[in-house]
Order: sequence, then C-alpha cells, then structure tokens
Amino acid sequence: MARREKFQNQENDLLNKLICVNRVTKVVKGGRTMRFAALIVVGDGQGTIGLGMGKAGEVPEAIRKATAEAKRNMVKISTINTTVPHDAIGQFGSSKVYIMPASEGTGVIAGGPVRAVLECAGIKDVRTKALGSNNKINCVKATFEGLKQMKTIEQIAALRGKTVEEIRG
Repeated sequence: MARREKFQNQENDLLNKLICVNRVTKVVKGGRTMRFAALIVVGDGQGTIGLGMGKAGEVPEAIRKATAEAKRNMVKISTINTTVPHDAIGQFGSSKVYIMPASEGTGVIAGGPVRAVLECAGIKDVRTKALGSNNKINCVKATFEGLKQMKTIEQIAALRGKTVEEIRG
C-alpha cells in the first residue's frame, strides 16, 4: 500500500512528496470501515518545510487534507550553504534520526522517508542514520524534530547577546 511519488504544485512552486498511504481499519458493530491515511512533506527547496497527515475514505481526499495541513505547519530551518549547521538527533516515539553535516559534493546519504524530508528542505549534502524503529511516519517526524533543532552560530550569538567571535573563542 505504501508508495512514494513526487509532483510539483503549480500555484506557489512548493515541492510535495507523498511519503506513504496507509489503509486503516476501524471495527464497528456493523463490520469493518476502511479509511486511508496519507503522510505528505511540503517544502520550497530553500529551507522551509512542512509535514501533514490526512485521513479520509478515499486516497485523493486524504492526500489533499495532508497537503493542506503540511502547508499550515511550515517552519523555517537553518542551513549553511547546502548542508546543516551541526549534528542533531531527532526523536519521535522509538525512532531516532541522527543528522550530520557533510562536505560539498557528498549528496544526500539517507534512507527513503528521511531523504524525502531533506530534499524538500533543499539540503543537498548531509549524512543521516536512522536508529530504533524504522516506521515511516515516526522516522519522518523524528527528522522534522531534528531539523527544527538546527541553529547557526549567528542565531546562537544573537540569543546569548554576544558576537560570533566571542562564541568561537
């Protein structure tokens, strides 16, 4: 049931990636009711990403709902050129994703669901390692949490009220 595809949104040039579509079943007195849950990552390719889940009786409606939620939940992440500023571990449930910066030309070294999030964010050089559960939904959410932790040295200096030179030592 799980499949991955990429399509371009024409209205505002956002990159949408469908991570997975799951068939979920609810058992009621009259039998089983089947629904679909879709997980979508939306990004502009320049450091802004959003994550959304949608459930509906039909797949296209679930995808539409997930896309709408992802657009509402967009956040800006910190990047340095084509990579991330520092190591980070994102955790969600029992999934952990270790995100490490890489030199230019390395490419995106990541598994399927993690790769989709990084590509939507516009990160071109990064190394990752998924630890613990490899559930697609939890891996994507763990990656999202790890990316939200990222801060550049300029942001840290501003938070502490110091200059970049004082932070570097």
